[in-house]
Amino acid sequence: MFPALETELKQETCPDPYEDFMYHHLQYYGYFKAQRGSLPNSASHQHVRKNNPRYGLSGSFGEREDVIPDPLQKEKLLWPTCLSSAAHRQIEAVSRDPLMLSSPLKSRQLLHDEFGEVNPYLREPRDLFAFFPSSGPLQAPRWPIECEVIKENLHHIEWVPPQPEYFYQPTGNEKLPEIVGEEKGTVVYQLDSVPTEGSYFTSSRVGGKRGIIREPAVTLQGPEDNTLLFESRFESGNLQKAVRVDTYEYELTLRTDLYTNKHTQWFYFRVQNTRKDTTYRFTIVNLLKPKSLYTVGMKPLMYSELDANTHNIGWRREGNEIRYYKNNTDDGQQPFYCLTWTIQFPHNQDTCFFAHFYPYTYTDLQCYLLSVANNPVQSQFCKLRTLCRSLAGNTVYLLTITNPSRTPREAAAKKAVVLSARVHPGESNGSWIMKGFLDFILSNSPDAQLLRDIFVFKVVPMLNPDGVIVGNYRCSLAGRDLNRHYKTILKESFPCIWYTRNMVKRLLEEREVLLYCDFHGHSRKNNIFLYGCKNNDRKYWLHERVFPLMLSKNAPDKFSFQSCNFKVQKCKEGTGRVVMWRMGILNSYTMESTFGGSTLGNKRDTHFTIEDLKSLGYHVCDTLLDFCDPDRTKFMQCLAELKELLKQEIHKKFNELGQDMDLEGNWSDISLSDIESSTSGSDSSLSDGLPVHLLSMADEVNQKKKMYKKKKKKPLRTRKQRNEQYQKNNLMRELKLIEDAPERAGFASTLQKQPTFFRNSENASSSMMRNEKPRLNESQLRGRDKGTSLDPSKMTSLILTKNREGMQRPRFTVSCCPKRSTNSSQEPAPDMKPLWSRNRYPATKRGRATMTVYPSLHIYTYP
Repeated sequence: MFPALETELKQETCPDPYEDFMYHHLQYYGYFKAQRGSLPNSASHQHVRKNNPRYGLSGSFGEREDVIPDPLQKEKLLWPTCLSSAAHRQIEAVSRDPLMLSSPLKSRQLLHDEFGEVNPYLREPRDLFAFFPSSGPLQAPRWPIECEVIKENLHHIEWVPPQPEYFYQPTGNEKLPEIVGEEKGTVVYQLDSVPTEGSYFTSSRVGGKRGIIREPAVTLQGPEDNTLLFESRFESGNLQKAVRVDTYEYELTLRTDLYTNKHTQWFYFRVQNTRKDTTYRFTIVNLLKPKSLYTVGMKPLMYSELDANTHNIGWRREGNEIRYYKNNTDDGQQPFYCLTWTIQFPHNQDTCFFAHFYPYTYTDLQCYLLSVANNPVQSQFCKLRTLCRSLAGNTVYLLTITNPSRTPREAAAKKAVVLSARVHPGESNGSWIMKGFLDFILSNSPDAQLLRDIFVFKVVPMLNPDGVIVGNYRCSLAGRDLNRHYKTILKESFPCIWYTRNMVKRLLEEREVLLYCDFHGHSRKNNIFLYGCKNNDRKYWLHERVFPLMLSKNAPDKFSFQSCNFKVQKCKEGTGRVVMWRMGILNSYTMESTFGGSTLGNKRDTHFTIEDLKSLGYHVCDTLLDFCDPDRTKFMQCLAELKELLKQEIHKKFNELGQDMDLEGNWSDISLSDIESSTSGSDSSLSDGLPVHLLSMADEVNQKKKMYKKKKKKPLRTRKQRNEQYQKNNLMRELKLIEDAPERAGFASTLQKQPTFFRNSENASSSMMRNEKPRLNESQLRGRDKGTSLDPSKMTSLILTKNREGMQRPRFTVSCCPKRSTNSSQEPAPDMKPLWSRNRYPATKRGRATMTVYPSLHIYTYP
């Protein structure tokens, strides 16, 4: 606050009753949690108050000098009466100017300088939600009300192994344990209240399920009892059941993503009561993917609390006799796969954790963002906002990172970069890359300052906080894969995705978005690579491949350009990469980082560490500078190299097909989709469709539609099909006219004059129909509606057969040609005048409904 004014404020400020009521009203319902006296920094006016201690603030979102601890305490407001007499006179002069203000200044958002002149400026808008309170703990994660949660806060230290952690080399003697199950084993841990398929998310609360948290399935009988104690009811934990099948052997069952029966990949659990130098075996029995990096040497991660506390050692790769194999148990459902490994714990009575990859929880993100918000330097150019609330009510954070611009034109000229991570909650490697990016872009490095000068960074560090909290691998609490629903209109079911797309849409209206990148993890391929979108504009041909190629040159031992793919598959139309590309972002990517390690350069056959992933965040920044360098030498060199690589791929492809091709010709016209293979991502159909709480409703609607909706005619697609159908309709009408002819009154004389014709015709027709098939009735004439196909050639032969049977009757044929037939040889003889009307389609029939009069030219060709 302003020290010189604080005393006068206490004495002379009279709060507005209505405003005071509204503040209390909003606070009561939880919509306003920030303090009213807070004065956030205004980056656009730093030149006015940069060196003025009266305007010094300690941060935009953390603890501040002017924050009032009691949220119900009345705000100390700045009224014009609290200013100096000189300031009063200037304000009064301004207020008398009709061009400036029509009434005395009453805004409580305006702040003023007291140094002989009035420099009014507006405060930054207050946030609707206070992200981090000035005192007390962070916002606790909200869980579905079905989930039990233990009251423990877990924290793991970051640690980089001093030596490379190499892949496991199979010996061929690894044991494949037979799955025993709980029938022959003892259940030592099991979660009962886990929502699965058939249920759906309804509500959430801090701490999850109400009531007393039950104890584990087993209780130790004494100090000699060596049963391991399992636990996973903590943030990001995943373990459904543990069965002890031998003294030191356990079968583990992972929990599927909540409200589904799929996606068992991520595991993260705790074991206690360990014994040193004893070989334990763990076997996960219900994995779903047929291929895994565990088959090519990947090891699980282990964390020892005693090692962390005494030796400052964190997560490390451990395990022997590692095998990934198919479960032979066949229950008639989808096949399961098993992962088995052995381990020796380093200490007795230790608490250890196992994980599929380095965990990064929602609380970890909040702690990091709190440190940024409380940093007086970083908070000047990093603004933290709420993008939206998730289904469970957890905050989805949005960071805007850029240096203040000196002029509005300079601010408008900045291009934007959009980055996001953790849309798949079990792919924690995306969060570590994001952390490395944020560490660098928020640093005081000259390159980081340059990037903040020329770009506006929009960062969503955790798109699916609900899935991260509950330990899902792929889905949100809607039971669906969010990365297949970027085109959704269901804002209430997929709020994180809907608001992200809407944010990018608004951003595109303001400025050009140079790059979009969504950080993911990959479970079947090593190294790091990108999926992009092939550009169809010849002006920017191959430009979408320049950034990945530059990144591979900046990180040659981690990033593999050969693993990149730029094919847009139909099943990936709902992914963030494709949707943003179709919105107009040329460089739209999905970054896939392996759960395993590298097969390149100096890091060949070693696992990635946390530091390796964080370094890639730095390389993304470095590559952005190369990509936007005003000197286009690097860009053009990469473009020329891409063309040469493409020539080689085309040549290789044609050699495989046994064909020769002159690559000096117009080879660039070849479709790149024919050269590239499909991406090896997950099957989108597993988690596509409506959210689970709408499925039953949709089924009821579909059933009603089937009951009351008439079956529509199948639409014709081509001109040929339209012409054929038109000819069939005309032939059917012609046949009905011939069959109904004896019923007409005008045919009485013809029946007397020419009995032989109609008698023979009728006999021949009836005998033919008896021998071949029944005569076409009215329902068969409408065969198209009921799936009955009518062949025009057969219809024509039927009419001709009738005509041939009656020799006295004039010849008459129906042409099936789409063009009009004018053959004069088929006209009736002069002495034989037919008594039917010249119009082949009379307006009325006896005993039938009125028909539309059709023109004589009954065969049309559609344009």
